[in-house]
Amino acid sequence: MGAALVSTVGAQSVAEYRIEDLAHHSGATVRTIRAYQDRGLLPRPERRGRANVYGSTHLARLRQIADLLDRGYTLASIKELLEAWDAGRGLGGVLGLVAEVQGPWTDEEAARITRAELDGKFGGKPDEVAVEEAVELGVLERIPGRDDEFLVPSPQELAVAAELYAAGVPLPAISGHLRELRGQVEHMASRFLEFTTEHVFARCLGHLPPTDADAAEAAALVRRLRPLAQQTVDAELARAMRTFATRHLHQHLTADGPPPVESEPRSVLLPPETIRAVQALVGEENAAAFIAAAAEREVQARTLDALASRSVHSG
Repeated sequence: MGAALVSTVGAQSVAEYRIEDLAHHSGATVRTIRAYQDRGLLPRPERRGRANVYGSTHLARLRQIADLLDRGYTLASIKELLEAWDAGRGLGGVLGLVAEVQGPWTDEEAARITRAELDGKFGGKPDEVAVEEAVELGVLERIPGRDDEFLVPSPQELAVAAELYAAGVPLPAISGHLRELRGQVEHMASRFLEFTTEHVFARCLGHLPPTDADAAEAAALVRRLRPLAQQTVDAELARAMRTFATRHLHQHLTADGPPPVESEPRSVLLPPETIRAVQALVGEENAAAFIAAAAEREVQARTLDALASRSVHSG
């Protein structure tokens, strides 16, 4: 078991495998190999008498499938890519694009931290609830076989949390703030991708699967545009922090009074699914007016509820 059959053709030796041997060399199970054959992902073996014989092309194909699965592709999309490759369109550009997109989007390197070091950064007392929350948020990752050590994907993010805690912010408030911030940042990332796809990537990824040249062009564009998203967010965050920090400081340094009434319209981030649902309900041109009217109605309803509650208590 596990040894390949070898046949000699002229001066070349060709590896041949029984299905059990192919499973051993590829890491796939016999059942998986047969399932791939049924789905058309793997060519049928050569029939010799009562035995099926597989070759090096089958082994290479199984390794390609495993690599694409690791990259997050579904079996249906893998079948399309392999069919394109078999038709001579190539997979090099596609895999290069996948590697470019799935590569690191930051120069920050992950680090490790022991449980003792972690506890020391946050008051010196073990807090299992806070650790579980950090693991759920991805701030910490468990290391298999190491209960006393964690992987820290973003040391900067953990350092910010430690500074906030040292400044007096409770851990539940820090994790809650991170959840809220993450939702808003994910919305911005989604909008940036929609924007660049519409205006930049549509010309080279307008058909699926893309050609090898189109995928290579898209990968080059990703490399060029990769830093722009963070640069834009950094610049806009700096501008907003300067504006709002000045306003807050002014309010705290002046006599108490009602905050100034804003007459200029303000932007509010909404989840994409909410916007799509409203557009489907009232049309794209009426979506903004509908959302504004719904918000005003909610404010009025809460005001009436507060007045009624106040009246009942005073009665």
